[in-house]
Amino acid sequence: MDINLLMKELHFMQQSYASLFSVVNKVQTRGDEYLDMLTSRQHMTLIAIAHLPTEDTTLMNIAKKLGTTKQTANKLISSLAKKGYVRTVSSKQDKRAINIEITPEGTKALISCSEKSTYFLADMFHEFTTEEVETFWRLLQKLYRFDGEEQDGFEENAHLKVEDQAQFISDGYEEKIMAEFSKRRYGSGDDE
Repeated sequence: MDINLLMKELHFMQQSYASLFSVVNKVQTRGDEYLDMLTSRQHMTLIAIAHLPTEDTTLMNIAKKLGTTKQTANKLISSLAKKGYVRTVSSKQDKRAINIEITPEGTKALISCSEKSTYFLADMFHEFTTEEVETFWRLLQKLYRFDGEEQDGFEENAHLKVEDQAQFISDGYEEKIMAEFSKRRYGSGDDE
C-alpha cells in the first residue's frame, strides 16, 4: 500500500473527527440559544422518551436512543424531573422496573421547543439541498455503525397522547410553523 495515500487518508479522517467534534459542540451551543427553556440535550431526551412506547421508557432504553451512557441519561432525566417535565412511574409490566413519563408541563415545553428547533434546523441546513441533507443523514448513520451497533433512530412516530398535545396547539399552528420553516429555509420569495 502506498504510504502517501495512507497518510492522506489518515489526515482526512483526523480532520473529519476534529470537525465532527467541533460541529457537535457548536450545534449544541447554538441549539441551546434557540430553545431557551431547555438545553438541546434535554430537548433530545424528551424526544427520545416520546419516541419510545410507554412501557419501554426505561433509563437504559432512553440512553440507547440517545447514544449515551446510562449515567448521562440519568443526569438528563434528573434535570428534567427538577423542572417538572418528567416523572418516574412503576412499570405496568414489571413492578420492579421504572419508566420515565413526560408530564403535561413537559409536553408543553417539548412542543414549544419543537417549534424553535424547527426554525433552528431550517437555519442550520439553509445552504443544504434536500439531497445533501439526506446524504448527510445516511453518512451519519453509517458512521454510527463503526462499532457494529445500529442506531436506534427517531424514524417512528412519537407516542404523545393527542389530548396532551391538543391543549397546547391552536388551529393553524402547524401551517404557521411550516410557513416560517419555508421562509427560513428557502427565503421569503419576495425578491423574485
